[in-house]
Amino acid sequence: MVSLISFVGIFTLSLREELLRKYIYIFISVAVGALLGDALIHLIPEALEDSANTTLTSVLVIAGIFLFFALEKLLHWHHHGEDKEDNQIHPVGKLVLFSDGIHNFMDGIIIGASFLVSVPIGLATTLAVILHEIPQEIGDFAVLLHAGYTKARALWLNFLSALTAILGAVVLFAIGNVSEPASSWFLPMAAGGFIYIAVADLIPELHKTKEVKYSVLQMVAVIAGVLAMVGLTLLE
Repeated sequence: MVSLISFVGIFTLSLREELLRKYIYIFISVAVGALLGDALIHLIPEALEDSANTTLTSVLVIAGIFLFFALEKLLHWHHHGEDKEDNQIHPVGKLVLFSDGIHNFMDGIIIGASFLVSVPIGLATTLAVILHEIPQEIGDFAVLLHAGYTKARALWLNFLSALTAILGAVVLFAIGNVSEPASSWFLPMAAGGFIYIAVADLIPELHKTKEVKYSVLQMVAVIAGVLAMVGLTLLE
């Protein structure tokens, strides 16, 4: 169910391509707010709460930022070696798929661990994750379109990335308690990746829009993305 949430972007298929492209910066703005809100309101506090060494956790957040910086460098180098058609795909699309895959993997571990406690807790956690994923997946779909993917390919790749949630649950059931220390490493690094994508890739794109009207809409959309993440804390 959580993986299928990745298809929430399909509602945009009813929009004309030119209309979607015209207002895609609004969706990008929501993605900025959702990514920053997710990292700073959900992932990092959760990692710190379970951490025995807060300094290490903070360093892991920085490590996540550096990892995605290095990864984007590699993607840019590979980007220059591809043919003309593939050069239309911006590396930020691959970064989103990679970071979302890590995040969904951790969601799978969290959901699996919750069901090991009890079915009601597992169901409550699943609902929270689903509600948490909806604004993020819409934003991810918009980022993939912005990166140059077609609608169909963006939906398919987003779904494949979301399937890592199932892998996370399988890993949890397979290795049991060993997954707890692993999550203390993956959560802050995933948060660092989200911060890097929002600040280094998406916000600079928003600055390309100079009109006051669209700039105000962008700011409102960023705030809406953050508020969506704040609202989800009520379910935790």
